[in-house]
Amino acid sequence: MTIENRALASFLGFAIGDALGATVEFMTEREIAATHGVHKNIVGGGWLKLKPGAITDDTQMSLALARSLIKTQGFDAHDIAQNFADWLRSGPLDVGNTCRRGIRRFMTHGTVEGQRSEGDAGNGAVMRVTPIALATLKRPDAGEGWAVAQGRITHHHERSDAACVWFVRLIQHALVAPDKARLKGLADEWVEQDQAFRFTAYKGPSTAYVVDTMRTVLAGFFETDSFEDCLIRVVNRGDDADTTGALVGALAGAYYGMQALPKRWVKGLSRDVREEIYAITPQLLALGDGAG
Repeated sequence: MTIENRALASFLGFAIGDALGATVEFMTEREIAATHGVHKNIVGGGWLKLKPGAITDDTQMSLALARSLIKTQGFDAHDIAQNFADWLRSGPLDVGNTCRRGIRRFMTHGTVEGQRSEGDAGNGAVMRVTPIALATLKRPDAGEGWAVAQGRITHHHERSDAACVWFVRLIQHALVAPDKARLKGLADEWVEQDQAFRFTAYKGPSTAYVVDTMRTVLAGFFETDSFEDCLIRVVNRGDDADTTGALVGALAGAYYGMQALPKRWVKGLSRDVREEIYAITPQLLALGDGAG
């Protein structure tokens, strides 16, 4: 299986997880079970009343970031922030409070990094970092810097930074050397640096706090054996299910590849989103030779 195959599965898996999870966002596990049994189809609805296959801010911001990387043939924080501002002006259905605050700071003051804040430890920076992993696959050192810099447009907190860096590492390792034991070792290194991210047998909340998000994602990935089971497990935890679903979809897609993505989910994704991801993914990979 080629890296190109896995990269496409990663970005598509991300969008699929977003579309699947959005239906049950902010619901509890009990509420999901009572309403859907096991939620396993892309049907839209949810608190945002989405059309089937529609995506949320997770994928929208990731695509805005990806478009900037391709347009500038590298990393330009001001251009990325401008894309985010254009997106915000378009009136999206859902915008996280921290993302909104950071984008409005840029719109008002032109700054691409805010001051560190305890309130910035949400998942809004890591949720959009998948394009960085693809664009810097051959230059991982650049990827770590880019991951943090794009995050700090809206989120300035050491745990948000760490999630961005380590998630890029995990995706890149899954793309190049898809060995789950090696990936587990890498995730364990992260936990050694900050025990708050312990994920083994994690059954706690799946909130937008970046620690809760990443523990949910890593437990879901390492404790299942297929792309489908992984996503179903994670989104049925509820809470911030569009983001946990998107992130685990990106990692599982990179690891399992395109053949593991259920066709009903790929076809169920919004056609415009699916077609853009097919077009943009090879362009992101092509940036790797010149990333710096």
